[in-house]
Amino acid sequence: MDDKRSELADLLANALNTKFKSTNYKTAYFLEDDPDAPTNVNEWVPTGSSILDIKISNRPNGGFPVGRIIELLGLEASGKSLLAAHALANTQKKGGIAVYIETESSVSKDFLRAIGVDLKNLVYVPLDTIEDVFEAIESVIEKIRKTSRDVLVTIVVDSVAATTTKLEMSSDYDKAGYNTGKSIIISQALRKITNTIARERVCLIFTNQLRKNMSSMPGSDPYTTSGGMALAFHSSVRIRLRNMGKLKARVGGVEEIVGMKTRVVVTKNRVAPPWKEVVYDIYFNSGIDDHGGWLTIMKERKLVSQSGAWYEYTDKDSGEVIRFQSKDFESKVLSDESRKNIIYNDICNSLISKYRANEDGGIDDIKVDENIYEDDIDDIPTDSEDDEKPSAKIKPNVKQNK
Repeated sequence: MDDKRSELADLLANALNTKFKSTNYKTAYFLEDDPDAPTNVNEWVPTGSSILDIKISNRPNGGFPVGRIIELLGLEASGKSLLAAHALANTQKKGGIAVYIETESSVSKDFLRAIGVDLKNLVYVPLDTIEDVFEAIESVIEKIRKTSRDVLVTIVVDSVAATTTKLEMSSDYDKAGYNTGKSIIISQALRKITNTIARERVCLIFTNQLRKNMSSMPGSDPYTTSGGMALAFHSSVRIRLRNMGKLKARVGGVEEIVGMKTRVVVTKNRVAPPWKEVVYDIYFNSGIDDHGGWLTIMKERKLVSQSGAWYEYTDKDSGEVIRFQSKDFESKVLSDESRKNIIYNDICNSLISKYRANEDGGIDDIKVDENIYEDDIDDIPTDSEDDEKPSAKIKPNVKQNK
């Protein structure tokens, strides 16, 4: 292929940019040379899980893509709001503005503070209707851009399922027939703001609740989401969360539930390969156990050896064999910054997919899984004796007693 751009392509791009010069942005781009093209993702907001960051972005130090719309969906108590809150905290750590639009009036200040959110600088916006939510989003972007052209902004809407419409707010509690008004409003609003988000340094995150799809067929998705399909279509990344079980530990001589194990599946991804899966622990007093996820991947990818409750890791620089238990992973293995960086690079190399043209496995080597949602048919966790135990360690302020 000739690396030189054709004169006709240049002529066409210049003509389009001249024709639409009344807009504030270029109209025609060359993706090889224009880093400011709205389709390019040049920045990422960490999710709180380093492994999930890699699997969403397919690159080191990734996360939620800036300039895109993200939808987090799951049943109740699956960790959607927590994941969004970690994104707000990490936006502030990058010097950005965090905006929390809430429709449920259920946020916990203490928990937000525990996971690192700066409450003094968090813009908290409680709203009721979906019309007000989108007006607030447009107002936030417009106001911030008048003051600062380059500041990072993350806006979380928690949640779509809990929003109502102005028409619904003015009506009584009788059944109102087909409730399509909310879907129509969301569809119209997303058509207006999707390209605006792409051209700005804005990360827009929606949380949404899964509901039983009473008309689903065997092998199809047994759940649907509130607000129609527009958000699913306009989202560049859709992440589905599931509560896998409770984490128990002995606290003060009594066994208590201290967290939960969560499975996260990237069901749609326009910035990297989809259907990547992560399992991590959530602790009720500190949020996502990031480094516990490291150890899980290191076991899966044979980066450590395991014998019973003991692990062995060989330091690549010194050759030292470090023997440790999961609760000592951070203090014995990750305490050395150089070693930590080497481990992170090894994890990235084992997880990141390489794009190669015309190098598939061959038709006879490929298996088709038609029942992609079968694991979600029984999503609700039970109080069985087989609940998952903590994979790494009990987090601070929760002491494990023998």
